[in-house]
Parts: sequence; C-alpha cells; structure tokens
Amino acid sequence: MIDLDEHNHQPAESGTATHDRLMVRQQMALRLVAAFVVGVVLGGFGVSQLRDSRDQRERNAVVALVAFPASADFGSSSSSQGSVQLNGRLILVNAGPAPITAREVHAERPGVVIHSIGQPRLLPPGGTGQLVVELGFECSIAFQPEPLSLRFSVETNDKQVREVSRPVALVGSDWERDALSNCEHA
Repeated sequence: MIDLDEHNHQPAESGTATHDRLMVRQQMALRLVAAFVVGVVLGGFGVSQLRDSRDQRERNAVVALVAFPASADFGSSSSSQGSVQLNGRLILVNAGPAPITAREVHAERPGVVIHSIGQPRLLPPGGTGQLVVELGFECSIAFQPEPLSLRFSVETNDKQVREVSRPVALVGSDWERDALSNCEHA
C-alpha cells in the first residue's frame, strides 16, 4: 500500500549524501577558481618577465656612437713618396643606453686610409674614450669635403659584435692640419 500523504519519500541518510555531494562540487569549483587565479598570476608574471627581457635585449643592442678626430701629431710620423703616415686619436662618445666596447675602426677612400692600432675601449653610457689610429694620407689627393665613413666593430653589453658606420668630417680637423703640414715637408 502506498501512502499518498507522505511528504518525505527519501531515506533518512540521503540528506547527508546530497549535502556531501554539494560540498564536493563547491570544493571542486573553489579549486578550479584557485587554479585559474594562480594561472592568471603566473601568466602575468611570465609575460612581464618576457617583456622586460626583450626590452633589455633591445637596449643592449643599441649602438649610439659619436666620433670625431683629435690630435694627429703624436707618436710616429713618416713621409715617403708623396704620402704621410701619422698616429692619431679618435674621440668616441657612447650616446647609447648600455656600455659598449669599441674594438676596431677602419675607413678607406681615395687618398685616406685609417685603422685602429690601440687597445679596445670600454665606454659606459654617456662616457667618452679614445682610440689610437694610424692615418695614411696621399699628399697628391686633396681632402674631400664630404665626411669620411668610419666603420666600427663594437661589442655590445649582450656580448654581440656589431658593425656600425659613423661619418667623421676631416676638413678643418686636426688630422687635416697635421697631414697637410707633413705633406709640405715630404
């Protein structure tokens, strides 16, 4: 016989089972939310570190070098068969955001050959230094009014060697004055 007036059709222990299942679902949802939050935090941290690393690599790769001739009347000088060999100094300014090491410099065009003979120079950001260079001038060829393109071998802070070119005006410089003076005596 079935009693239709009975309102509770479940056994007495089924109330705790429903409650247990509800607790398990809440705990599972809480764990999923916690895992999501941890993932978002770690992902944000990782992206931030990646961006900082990329920015640092880009800063290290920047070479902003300014060069201009200084004296050419020190050390050895020689004149032979219409040419003059001088030792000179090249002033370098690191205008970039990271230290660089100027390793070598070379330039060549008709009547002029320049190459470094001194030690490489470490230049901090905003710092200056000098490279010792050997200057070769042909006395029969006039100085060109256009700047001479110097090719530098530069090691950046990330230990990469880069080749960069910078223009240097020879006309009106100490190098021109000293070369012309020596050419008159050649």
